[in-house]
Amino acid sequence: MKRPDQIVIASKNAHKIVEFEDAFKNTGITIKSLQHFPDAPNVDESGKTFADNATLKASAIMKYTGQAVIADDSGLVVASLDGDPGVHSARYAGDHDDAANNAKLLKEMQNKANRDAYFESVLIYLTPEGDKVEASGRVNGQILTSPRGNNNFGYDPLFYVPEKQMTLAEMTTHDKNMISHRGRAIKQLISKLLGLWD
Repeated sequence: MKRPDQIVIASKNAHKIVEFEDAFKNTGITIKSLQHFPDAPNVDESGKTFADNATLKASAIMKYTGQAVIADDSGLVVASLDGDPGVHSARYAGDHDDAANNAKLLKEMQNKANRDAYFESVLIYLTPEGDKVEASGRVNGQILTSPRGNNNFGYDPLFYVPEKQMTLAEMTTHDKNMISHRGRAIKQLISKLLGLWD
């Protein structure tokens, strides 16, 4: 499998892009993002799973840019909500509205005894030559009854990681990336790619 000179991350999310730049910094590969392709198409994430959505995104952006692409889809899976918000995590209460999403989650979790949850991230790497590599990562935790911490984003203030005795929002971005679902998926993807590239 050919090693690309650059890879486009199918995202405009500054937090995510920094995570990928950090992870790829010793590979000699340039990381671009959708910030470099302002006219890239919006992809309808209509898949049933994280892998479906990541593949839809990767495929559309790869066709548009003609370059190797990594797309991710990730979300929060809560046991007592039958796996919700799941693939709808970013739009649970409105489009990418963290405060509204967190408020809805707290409301849905009222009176729930089981507060177990996990974040899952699936990454898809696609190239114009037809290469496809999938990787995934997960971090287990619990949903708190009120938010804690101001770092990071999304559901992080409500997501408590028992092994660290803090929420994701109480961690520095660096510490979060060491244990996060996306951090783990990125590590797995890079290790797979380094094994496959000539």
